[in-house]
Amino acid sequence: MKPDWVFETSWEVCNKVGGIYTVLSSRARTLKDTFGDHLVFIGPDIWNDENPCHDFREDRRVLRTLREAAASEGLRVRTGRWLVEGEPVAVLIDYRPFLERKNEIYTRAWELFGVDSLHAYGDYDEASMFSYAAGLFVRFAADTKALRNAKIVYQAHEWMTGLGMMFLKESLPGIATIFTTHATSIGRSIAGNEKLLYKYFSGYNGDQMASELSMEAKHSVEKQSAHHADCFTTVSTFTDRECRQLLEKSADVILPNGFVRPATENKRTVESRKALLETASALIGEQLPDDTFIVSTSGRNDYRCKGFDVYLEALAQLNARMRAETPHQRVLALVEVPCWTKGPRQDLLDNLALPASERKALPHPYITHELHNLHDDRIVNTIRGLALWNTPDDPVKVVLIPCYLDGRDGVLNRDYYQVLPASDLCVYPSYYEPWGYTPLEACAYGVPCITTDLSGFGQWVSDNLGRPGTLQDGCAVLHRDDDSYFSCAAEIADITLQALSASQPQRKLYGTAAKKLASQAEWKNFIGQYFKAYDFALQAAASNL
Repeated sequence: MKPDWVFETSWEVCNKVGGIYTVLSSRARTLKDTFGDHLVFIGPDIWNDENPCHDFREDRRVLRTLREAAASEGLRVRTGRWLVEGEPVAVLIDYRPFLERKNEIYTRAWELFGVDSLHAYGDYDEASMFSYAAGLFVRFAADTKALRNAKIVYQAHEWMTGLGMMFLKESLPGIATIFTTHATSIGRSIAGNEKLLYKYFSGYNGDQMASELSMEAKHSVEKQSAHHADCFTTVSTFTDRECRQLLEKSADVILPNGFVRPATENKRTVESRKALLETASALIGEQLPDDTFIVSTSGRNDYRCKGFDVYLEALAQLNARMRAETPHQRVLALVEVPCWTKGPRQDLLDNLALPASERKALPHPYITHELHNLHDDRIVNTIRGLALWNTPDDPVKVVLIPCYLDGRDGVLNRDYYQVLPASDLCVYPSYYEPWGYTPLEACAYGVPCITTDLSGFGQWVSDNLGRPGTLQDGCAVLHRDDDSYFSCAAEIADITLQALSASQPQRKLYGTAAKKLASQAEWKNFIGQYFKAYDFALQAAASNL
């Protein structure tokens, strides 16, 4: 069975927070080829004049009937286009009026679905009220003439959207619901709280750990969403195992994440590389040569899960080895991770305006922007603790770029996909990574990379090759477990030295292999799983009637 309309709701629609933004935005064009403007993305309207949404263009002609139906029920929405490849329809919903009704809504959620919101804190209220409002929008839309007899699929991403999905299902059982968890809240919390996730995995109980980690509300809505949806999905067999253990529910369909390079990409790699070297040179007071080897890591600020600790340990080992073996070579190691940023450093901008011969090393020569919490930031403190001071005697220069690379950061002023191809090698030594977009993106841009077998993408690479990936394959997949911290760092240092010593023709072969690998993970090769999930959900919904 194939739907007539597909509604997808996520906190990351037109709102770049993490990898789900990339999942939805990179897949939009592929699905739009099938559904056209019957593919609708629903996100939170968290924007205002002081903080406008650069990813959204309002167009009141889009879904006018549906918007008016929602407005007649008191629901304020904006309709328009998500400014990503394909420009799919987007709906931004003002959920704030529901915050004053949250206790009433939570009571009903407990009575109907057994969702325990009693210990809610942090972002739970905003996410839940957005979720509730998104479900209401589709409920009102389904009653319009255009949708009254249509086959509708409603896909909710992560715990933040589960509540509204369940309320929608309760009021309109004929709507086919899909709940997708990209990472379980408890699995991520166990990993992020320095506990040994893998060594004791079979002994963990999701409900017990939720209580121990004060995650009762998020875990409860996630678990009940998985059990109440017509079709429960996740992104990898790796995460499916986690769902069986912690949510007590296996996925009905696995939806691996694909990627397609934007057709409008800017190919100014040489300029981006020059900007990175100039910025680093202005920080450290030392002119880096054009043949400096650039290594990078990136991702949201999830220190342990993303493996930033192992990456920095590997750089410290690499620095010590190069001091002894190749002291005149230079490596620029970037950490492109959003932190609590104030803004660009004025002393850095002043240094960049000077001739190279007049520049002096700046204080804190390892960070491009000011932070509100410079002395408490874990990445900064790890850089200091490993004595990565960027002195003239250090062959490895480490630079933290603590902001989203959206082209408006005030220093580089280039977006991520312009900066990414300037690297010679990317490193993503994940400890907890249900999929892992960053290594897939690197491969798609022809940059060889390193990841681990604790990431869904790393496992996919090894399964695809029939063995662990190597640098010659474009993606080296290292073994990680709870005991391999230092050995994994040593392997990263080894592979970096291998890439550094390779000839230019050999490096090109690494990049070509990376592109070939990424081509097998394009959305056209994975999208069939979505149609499988649609069919599963529609069949289940039909059986409810």
